[in-house]
Amino acid sequence: MSERIVVKIGSSSLTSDEGGLNRENIHFFASELASRHQLGENIMLVTSGAVAAGFRRIGYPSKPKAVHEKQAAAAVGQALLMQTYQEAFSQYGIVAAQILLTRADFSNRRRIQNALMTIEELLKQRIIPIINENDTVATDELMLKFGDNDNLSALVAAMTKVNMLVIITDMDGLYTEDPRKNPLAVKIERVDQISEDILKLAGGSGSSVGTGGMRSKIEAARIAMRGGVRAYIGKVQYDGDLSRAIEGTGRGTYFDTKLNSLPMKKQWLGFHSTPQGRIIVDDGAVNALLIGGKSLLPAGITDSSGDFHPGDVVEVFNSQGETLGRGVVNYAAWQLKAAAGLSTDEVSRRIEVTRIEVIHRDEWITLK
Repeated sequence: MSERIVVKIGSSSLTSDEGGLNRENIHFFASELASRHQLGENIMLVTSGAVAAGFRRIGYPSKPKAVHEKQAAAAVGQALLMQTYQEAFSQYGIVAAQILLTRADFSNRRRIQNALMTIEELLKQRIIPIINENDTVATDELMLKFGDNDNLSALVAAMTKVNMLVIITDMDGLYTEDPRKNPLAVKIERVDQISEDILKLAGGSGSSVGTGGMRSKIEAARIAMRGGVRAYIGKVQYDGDLSRAIEGTGRGTYFDTKLNSLPMKKQWLGFHSTPQGRIIVDDGAVNALLIGGKSLLPAGITDSSGDFHPGDVVEVFNSQGETLGRGVVNYAAWQLKAAAGLSTDEVSRRIEVTRIEVIHRDEWITLK
């Protein structure tokens, strides 16, 4: 099977400071992607840039902030973006296809399965899928959750079981501090586990050393790694830079993983599903879930909240409020309230349930 690569390119790399597309840059990236495509690799491109490409054409003096204005700009800009990509790839005899997704698509197992089948067919036909968020229907809250499409690229990479995710940025990797402010900052060449310290380096709440946009890229790398996909964050600026990034000599930071690719069901459960409730468990249940690989039983539950039903997804937390994972619950919310802390024999006598396990181990994924 040919190697599969997801490449994510952000708005700043595709558009000019004044708004509108930077056609020279798009043609450069198309050339880099085409060189890997011609080697027989299956290339998928996750792109941003629709809003930035379209707002000038509408007549807005600057990039809009209101949701309906963003959506209008995206409606115009997405067409311009795809037209430019089609023109750029056609020079190499490559056909490109547009796929627009939202967070809601990933939450629905049937919809995301249909998207996956479409991508598989496009790759089979040697077509490059160009994937973007469907900004014209996504709410602003959902748009922010995708993090300038960084998380979208990681979700696509995990879903399609790629060999590598390449996130192109204007920084040549992750540093101990912002190198634009401190010339003594040291670049971190490789990461094999994304700890809280790594996230703090990338910026976000409580940190003053982060570089713009790096936090969402690190979070995307974590999603990819959890799905068994290694990631790269760095620059692709000169001819051959993409090949160097893929082959291990790029000017960025590599995120390695020893985890195997997750089955589609587990990916949906861990990254795409929408939890309908929360379950708090005691230390014994924590050990059973995280170390023993066992199912969650009523005896280990100390509290629960939410209006869930059998078959819904719930999140599980320890007593300190830390997320342990997600699972498909076999109890309704009222049943779990009645069963919490009871032995299996006692639950069997008091409550009529299809399965005694609150969450079976086959319907569970650890996120800690």
